[in-house]
Order: sequence, then structure tokens, then C-alpha cells
Amino acid sequence: MSRKGIHDQVTVVGMGCTKFTEHWDKSVDDLMIEAAYEALHDAGIELKNVEAAWIGTMDSGYAGTTLSSALKSDYIPITRVENMCATGSEAFRNASYAVASGAYDVALVVGVEKLKDSGYSGLVMNASPGDGTAPNITAPASFSLLAPAYFHRYGLDAKQGKEVLSRIAWKNHANGALNPKAQYQKEMSMETIMNSPLIAAPLGVLDCSGVADGAAAAVIVRTEDSKKYREDPMYVKALSIAAGPGEGMLTQEFDFTSIRENVKAAEEAYKQAGIKNPRKEIDMAEVHDCFTPTELVIYEDLGFSERGEGWKDVQNGRFDLTGDLPVNPDGGLKSFGHPIGASGLRMLYEMYLQFQGKAEKRQLGDPKIGLTHNLGGYPWQCVSFISIVGKELS
Repeated sequence: MSRKGIHDQVTVVGMGCTKFTEHWDKSVDDLMIEAAYEALHDAGIELKNVEAAWIGTMDSGYAGTTLSSALKSDYIPITRVENMCATGSEAFRNASYAVASGAYDVALVVGVEKLKDSGYSGLVMNASPGDGTAPNITAPASFSLLAPAYFHRYGLDAKQGKEVLSRIAWKNHANGALNPKAQYQKEMSMETIMNSPLIAAPLGVLDCSGVADGAAAAVIVRTEDSKKYREDPMYVKALSIAAGPGEGMLTQEFDFTSIRENVKAAEEAYKQAGIKNPRKEIDMAEVHDCFTPTELVIYEDLGFSERGEGWKDVQNGRFDLTGDLPVNPDGGLKSFGHPIGASGLRMLYEMYLQFQGKAEKRQLGDPKIGLTHNLGGYPWQCVSFISIVGKELS
């Protein structure tokens, strides 16, 4: 069953994004203010023109007052949203549907997370109550399980597999080196990546995304109003999110070479957007490269590669900046780190820049359709979000 989407009903007319890095000298408020006012200025409006707002954060604030206190907004409705690593994307989805419904004409979305001086070294997550049987496993360990399963199923030996994963990291670091807002702006050699210290075999340090602070923001209006603000808005074609039933570890069919939530979210998004062949119709993508094998599996789950062929597409450069389908042209989580609430909006920010021809050294030419993807949780139980956005009305 295809749910009713909001194809081309809303547009993004302004966006902002801080640098993602270790912001020891900036507070959560500072980051939200910087991103929000960049987006408002980009849209050519003032805060008083915003009728409602959504704030996405996992653990850097609670309730809508997180944003209202920082911006000193005038008693408008503000909703705080959390959905693991899809938090920023979920805030964007909620605001988009509210505007499409006609409830509000102008909505502001802000995603933020501050991790580096919060007392945590990574993703902040309180364990939910359970019966004590859930595995106590780290994020790198859980996603490391994808690698040997994929290698075994598709006939790669350990060395071949490690080379494929390292090339994914190499690509994303090469892209991030061209991005002034990335946390890591340095190319990495294949040798350095392959020999980085192990975290959860076969994953080394450089197979893992970093930890950072950051914020990003968007201004959303209905399509019929968009030209009041700018001639080149970004059109929202599809918004899809799938939350898994948690059966991955309970069924023999789950073999760690595919994440079912990715597949379901992609199927729904493609229906909403009218995409028949994502391999040919998607011009660029930003995907959730929390770890290198995650990105590899995502290629196949989203239909960018045939099953068992994703590793070959990596090796032949299909997903490079100069390839047929560039993935993570801004450098991805690998170069930006992952301030949870901000990452999804940061991905949309890259789409926005690319459509406007403002991506500078990493500009792809003239892309028309882009896809963003977030994944939160474990490979066997997660939420998966996909947006499809475009340069033109269709």
C-alpha cells in the first residue's frame, strides 16, 4: 500500500548550516541561532514571519522551548522531535506535512546536537526498558557484522572486502576535503585507511564516522507561494520513513546483507516520487554512512546497484563525484561526523546547494533529482528515512 504523499506540494526556500566540528566555544543556542538565521536570511524573511517551527534533537534539549528560548520567538507553536539518527529528517517531514495541510504558510525546521562537551563520546541514547535479553553491543560492533556477511555471500575474500570498504571511506574523505563546512577536510590514502587501528574487525577507525557538534535549518512554504521568496526553490517530491518490527534477529531470512527498513522506505519514497529506476533517475544521493559497510549495503537496498554488484560499482567509481551516481558529494557522515539531530538536514542542505550550483569545488554540474537517507538503530531493528527532492516542478 502506498501512503498519500505530498509530491511537489511544498518547497524549501531557505537553508542554513553551521560548520560541523568540535565547537568547544559555542553552545547549543549559538549553533541553532547561526543555522536558523542563515536559513531565514537565505529565504529573505524575518523570524516574525515564521508561523510554526520544529526542532530536532536527540539529547541537546527537551520540548519546543529548546528553540524558542534561543531564538526568542513570539509564542509560536514549536515541536521537539526525536527519532534516533533520523531526528533532523523527521523534524523536516513533520514540518513539511504541516505546511502541505494548509495549517501554516511558513515553517522553520532546525536540527542540532552538541556532543563534544556533553560528557558523552558518541551517540547519546538511554536504554529503553526491556526483559534483559537484548544484546549489549556497540554501534561499531553491530554494523561490523554486515561486512563478513556480505563478503561471504558474494564471494569476496577478506582482503578484497577490506579494499572495497576502504575505497568508500577514501571517496567520502576526498569529497569532504572540498567542503569548508566538513569536520575533516583532508584526503586519506587507501593505505592509511586500510591500516587504521581496529575498532570492531574488520572495521578500523577510518571506517567509522566521527563525533561532532553542528546545526542545520530549513524554511518551508507551499509550492504556490515559493516564488514570493526565490526563483530557485527546492521541491519536495517524497518523504518516507519505515520503523522496523524488530524481527531481524528472530528470523532465518535475515542474513546481514540487507536492512529491510531501507528497502521498505525506498519502495514507498519511489512510489510517491514516481521513480521507476533509481539507478538511472537519481542524480545524486546523501546516505547514512555511519560505517563503511552500511553505505555498501545501502547501495543495494536503495536500488543504486543490483544485489551483489555494489562492491563492483564502488571499485569502478560509479559513486564518486565524477561517477554516474555520486553518493555523499559533501563528504557524508565520514567527513562531517554525526551530530544526531543535525545530520538529516545537513544532507538536504547539500542537495539545496547542488541544485543552485553553489557547491563550489564539488559541484556536480546540473543535477535535477536528489535523495537523502538516514538510518537509526541496529541493522536488525531500525528506522530508515528517505527524502527525494528536486530542482524543478514535475
